[in-house]
Amino acid sequence: MSFDVHKIRKDFPILSQKINGKDLVYFDNAATTQKPQSVIDSLSSYYQTINANIHRGIHTLAEKATAEYELTREAIKNFLNAESAEQIIFTKGITDSINLVARSYGGVYLKTGDEVIISTMEHHSNIVPWQLICEEKGAILRVIPINESGEIIFEDYEKLLSEKTKIVAIVHASNALGTINPIKEIIKKAHRFGAVVLVDGAQAASHLEIDVQDLDADFYCLSSHKLYGPTGVGALYGKKSILEKMPPYQGGGEMISEVTFEKTTYNELPYKFEAGTPNIADTIALRKAIEYIQQIGKQAIATYEAQLLDYATKKLSEFEQVQLVGTAKEKVSVCSFVMHNIHPQDIGIILDTEGIAIRTGHHCTQPLMNRLGLVGTARASFAFYNTFEEIDKLTFGLKKVIKMLS
Repeated sequence: MSFDVHKIRKDFPILSQKINGKDLVYFDNAATTQKPQSVIDSLSSYYQTINANIHRGIHTLAEKATAEYELTREAIKNFLNAESAEQIIFTKGITDSINLVARSYGGVYLKTGDEVIISTMEHHSNIVPWQLICEEKGAILRVIPINESGEIIFEDYEKLLSEKTKIVAIVHASNALGTINPIKEIIKKAHRFGAVVLVDGAQAASHLEIDVQDLDADFYCLSSHKLYGPTGVGALYGKKSILEKMPPYQGGGEMISEVTFEKTTYNELPYKFEAGTPNIADTIALRKAIEYIQQIGKQAIATYEAQLLDYATKKLSEFEQVQLVGTAKEKVSVCSFVMHNIHPQDIGIILDTEGIAIRTGHHCTQPLMNRLGLVGTARASFAFYNTFEEIDKLTFGLKKVIKMLS
């Protein structure tokens, strides 16, 4: 379909409402994206027509629900260009996916003195699980530094790599800065030392074309609610040869082949990692979100969002009181900034009176904020349903902030 932002906006019912008497301007897309009507309808339709537990029943509803559920696995396989659907494991989200890898892979293959490498710009969900498993195993956590523009210092990354490196866990695109990391090169360097690489695709999946085979990623994870789908659902891609060697993450129903009191044998991929009744309705609705994105086209989305980012960067740069935070050459559509002598929270509160939703604070990246010497930032993050006129409203709102607080 041709890209028509005004037509697209009609597909998102929440965008038509007013907040504090003003038209909603939703610039908090890095936290969660809004949902198109097709996703909302899918949730309602599931519960009205095919609600049943999956994989275990032979009755018609169970078979229909199972088929719809597994179609989402196939859709994610295609979305990431994975080799097979059995490489796609459903999780609660990226935090769950990273914990799965840290506990299952890290729990077996990390030994005392081994090293795990992350970067300064990681979300807490890609820091804390590695801290926990490193502490348990006696492994060491290493951190790639960044420069003043918010880009990793690649030469320092190369220096951190050694035969001790077992895992590299890296964000594809920073939620706080928008920085796009050189993932393919990072993976290539890590593989030379026999390390496996996990990529956090929370921000990248909705903005960039993802090809896990071309990247040669060992693990890649995404989250539905960052992808115009429901909350509480995510997916972990893993190379089959690695997943087969990993023990189950949780025990229970579905992930078993046979259970006796003496011994349990486990199900085949991907089910050995999917214990219990899953989030069926939201998983099915995720497929509708993926289909919606594919209907518009990733390239069209990327082109339009780049235009929004360029326009917003120019507009914000016109304010003497505004300092942009994160000026990498390669970015997704995230604008973080601070204002002289004005707390980010105050910026957010005043903008909210204008109906403008932004995110303020440390964005679950406290070590990054410490590196930058900041308590937090104000963050405007854009999606393909946002407009240039909305960015103009943001600049008007910032003028109000300055007038009230400067």
